[in-house]
Amino acid sequence: MTVKENFELAKKAYEKWDIDIDHVFAQLKQVPISIHCWQGDDIGGFEVNQSELSGGIEVTGDYPGKATTPEELRQDIEKALSLIPGKHRINLHAIYAETDGIAVERDELEPKHFEKWVQWAKKNGLGLDFNPTLFSHEKASSGLTLSHPDKEIRQFWIDHCIASRKIGEYFGKELGTPCLTNIWIPDGYKDTPSDRLTPRRRLKESLDEIYTVKLDEKFNIDAVESKVFGIGSESYVVGSHEFYYGYALKNDKLCLLDTGHYHPTEMVSNKISSMLLYSEKLALHVSRPVRWDSDHVVTLDDELKELALEIVRNDALNRVIIGLDFFDASINRVAAWTIGTRNMIKALMLGMLMPNEHLKQLQEDGNFTERLALLEEFKTYPFGAIWDYYCETMGVPERENWLNDVKQYEKEVLSHRE
Repeated sequence: MTVKENFELAKKAYEKWDIDIDHVFAQLKQVPISIHCWQGDDIGGFEVNQSELSGGIEVTGDYPGKATTPEELRQDIEKALSLIPGKHRINLHAIYAETDGIAVERDELEPKHFEKWVQWAKKNGLGLDFNPTLFSHEKASSGLTLSHPDKEIRQFWIDHCIASRKIGEYFGKELGTPCLTNIWIPDGYKDTPSDRLTPRRRLKESLDEIYTVKLDEKFNIDAVESKVFGIGSESYVVGSHEFYYGYALKNDKLCLLDTGHYHPTEMVSNKISSMLLYSEKLALHVSRPVRWDSDHVVTLDDELKELALEIVRNDALNRVIIGLDFFDASINRVAAWTIGTRNMIKALMLGMLMPNEHLKQLQEDGNFTERLALLEEFKTYPFGAIWDYYCETMGVPERENWLNDVKQYEKEVLSHRE
């Protein structure tokens, strides 16, 4: 049977539950995923004086074909986008500035250092998001940045974050879609601290100074990102979830939840409904932790499906900004982007292919037997046929056929890189 014939049969199964597949397709097309550029070069960036990766971040593997120039990185991103259905966004870090061989310190970065990224984004119809880079730098070697006891070091990072927010505003103005500028810092201690409050007070004061510079929210959206622990900060992280959620609520900023930044048994999917009661919007960095924040490529696991379902059934597609954050150097990097992003979209589609209102009513009625039965039966509904046809209508390969394109690209392009 053809993809279309399989689709028509599957469509009837869902229509029995008044699920409008045409509406699902139309809705899904409108959801942009912010795809992180740093999967393509193992978070190397293009600074003239590159520092070793630090800040509790670890990238393992040495698969050949890593992008080593901005042109190669953009070429690889374009290849991945050609295999992913929909129109999406690209998320940059400050270390991806292009300074024409001139050493520019991070607190001196300007919009002009990202002009080529903007030109490329315009050409490809993409939005851009941004992150100041508060790691892999001599002034972050102690593991402390915005909470550092040395005011001079704190000021350097404050100025870097202010510069980054202005770059985000530039992206928004140039591209006609607001840039999410997200602040994450590695600050913390390896062993039990003797004072938790003072570093958090300094972080709050640093953030307050960063945000005294007022920018137009039509062009730049501010977010802050927490973490529970990391390499070198196993016992204490200054920017905890409680710290940042309180700060975000009080100061009208977005709280960004990275799915790898919580206790291994703590589910981000369970936080969304509570946080949406008090926050107009949330942001996500979707990753896959394996025992710790290891940033594995996103797979279609139970937590990803539950995360997407929470967004869909609570009518929050316009309230939750979805980005990705993983980096695996042990496999083909274009394939990693493709696998992870397609899985995020698959999870959203699965959420849309559920009789959510009926299931909600069953819960309200106390009919837990039928609710559980339906939840289990829908696990084996013919979702794959719907997904395949969606890919076909969007002009990208269905099923595993995209892998042939990646293999050909590796043969013709990636294998020739040093």
